[in-house]
Amino acid sequence: MTIRLYDTSARQIRDFTPLKPGCVSIYLCGATVQAAPHIGHIRSGLNFDIMRRWFAYRGYDVTFIRNVTDIDDKIIKKAAEQNRPWWSIGYENERAFNDAYTALGCLPPTYEPRATGHVTEMVEMMRGLIERGHAYEADGNVYFDVRSLPGYLSLSNQELENLLQPSEDGETGKRDLRDFAMWKAAKPGEPSWETPWGRGRPGWHLECSAMAHKYLGAEFDIHGGGIDLIFPHHENEIAQAKGFGDAFARYWVHNAWVTMSGEKMSKSLGNSVLVSEMVKQWRPIVLRYYLGTPHYRSTIEYSEDALREAESAFARIEGFVQRVVEKAGPVDPAEQVPPAFAEAMDDDLGVPQALAVVHTTVRQGNSALAADDKEAAVARLAEVRAMLGVLGLDPLDDHWAGESDRGDDLHGVVDSLVRLVLDQRESARARKDWATADAIRDQLGQAGLVIEDSPQGPRWTLGPR
Repeated sequence: MTIRLYDTSARQIRDFTPLKPGCVSIYLCGATVQAAPHIGHIRSGLNFDIMRRWFAYRGYDVTFIRNVTDIDDKIIKKAAEQNRPWWSIGYENERAFNDAYTALGCLPPTYEPRATGHVTEMVEMMRGLIERGHAYEADGNVYFDVRSLPGYLSLSNQELENLLQPSEDGETGKRDLRDFAMWKAAKPGEPSWETPWGRGRPGWHLECSAMAHKYLGAEFDIHGGGIDLIFPHHENEIAQAKGFGDAFARYWVHNAWVTMSGEKMSKSLGNSVLVSEMVKQWRPIVLRYYLGTPHYRSTIEYSEDALREAESAFARIEGFVQRVVEKAGPVDPAEQVPPAFAEAMDDDLGVPQALAVVHTTVRQGNSALAADDKEAAVARLAEVRAMLGVLGLDPLDDHWAGESDRGDDLHGVVDSLVRLVLDQRESARARKDWATADAIRDQLGQAGLVIEDSPQGPRWTLGPR
């Protein structure tokens, strides 16, 4: 058994060899909390949640760090626009991100450090970089000298001579316009911390280098994030860490975007779809299926039609689970997933191929139910639950047990009303009045209900919208 991952730095799929046998350390660039999360933000958390679950299934002891960037230019700008404290905006949106992660079934990280809690570590890193000749102070700012480090830009595969480094207002005193800010001198009315070079606040890149070093040490296994972070963020993280003397990440794994009309989903484009609104329209487990089942390196083009397809596909899985449980009672997950599922997951987290194994097993289970082969149906459900558990999609898991379906607060009332109609249908069937029975079923279908006749009597579910 060997897990293989696409390593952005190597530009190829590589066998995963852990730094420490039996353990895996993962650092994921988490939320910048200037606003509430849209589904594009949460996709990254979902993809790496599935990675984490698969490593755990394969027997690894996983340390998973997902940071919070709670101070940056965008947060400060929002605070000024809304006439609110910067920390109030950050905390409000940090909670919104955590609510979204939880709603979609992401396991909590081992540690979730905030940038503002690690200024001491940032100062220590800057001091070390200045001493080693990789950084310098100018006008209260501290910059990284990009020419001082051989191999800079190897992750993004750019040429230094062609580099256009993003720059912000107030970044004065640079020796080279391509140098990037690690620390920004204080401006009137903005938050700041005391340092040997004067008051100021951290740059975005420095935060992650310092926190990764604190929680995972000088070298760790996997650094993750969205493809939009490869440059400048991850490139500059590497520069700081290497300049400080760290080996840093051994593998770089990046997930693709969620797009709308071919463009990256972002607040600046005005095309974001907030998780808090989406979960009012769609079951969270369906959203997880939609965002988590495409391959992590494949772009997802958002559309309601695609979400409906995901809803229908998951309904087929969930319906099988419910039918077996009704027939046989509770069924525990199997200890092992089917070999074809494991092979797909080992191959760069091939979730689409793994999901095909789930659906094949569901079809086999449905055939067993149709043949009244209870033993085979139970065996298939055990396998399905094991696979869904890895994907975080097991509808019988405790996390989803209390999930609200559409209109679930009225479920009891609706159930009573539907039962009255179904009783009329059963009376018609008893009279062999098939026309009336079929008409009732068709009318319920037009109302969005799916009626299934089972040995225990008719049952209803909400059909795909």
